[in-house]
Amino acid sequence: MTTATVFSNRPGSDQDAYIAAVLGLVGDRDPLEVLAATPGELRRLLGPGKWSLLQVAAHLADSEVAYAWRLRLILAQDRPPLTGYDQDAWAERLGYEEAELGESLALFETLRAANLRLLRRLAPEDWERVAVHAERGEESVRHMAKLYAGHDLLHLRQIARILGGLGHRA
Repeated sequence: MTTATVFSNRPGSDQDAYIAAVLGLVGDRDPLEVLAATPGELRRLLGPGKWSLLQVAAHLADSEVAYAWRLRLILAQDRPPLTGYDQDAWAERLGYEEAELGESLALFETLRAANLRLLRRLAPEDWERVAVHAERGEESVRHMAKLYAGHDLLHLRQIARILGGLGHRA
């Protein structure tokens, strides 16, 4: 797959292809470094006046809400079930088009900072705790961190492509 390929994590889509694609974006990079760098990169790419990318920012903020919940479940419970969610339904029903860019960025930054604080203090064995995702099966904390890091990179590239198409330099 090329980096320009559009990936889907919608119910019924090829979950293995999605997972391979986002994990491939991370490669050998440290997932915590990717997760820590995303808020600054997101703010740089979405700076003031770029409202056409509002849905991406709102999606990243809501994805971080889901990650925060999933991470805490997996750390506090044994093999908790994780439900999937339809990101397009969230975008439509939660009003991403009317979202405030600054609020989405602030929410994302705040949640990401809290999640990174939690991840950085984990004991080695905590990284291997697992949950059972309804669509993807068993996922460890380590795997989820790498998956979310790949998700970040996927959307940062999407933002850069959109901005490039609008004549902006990313």
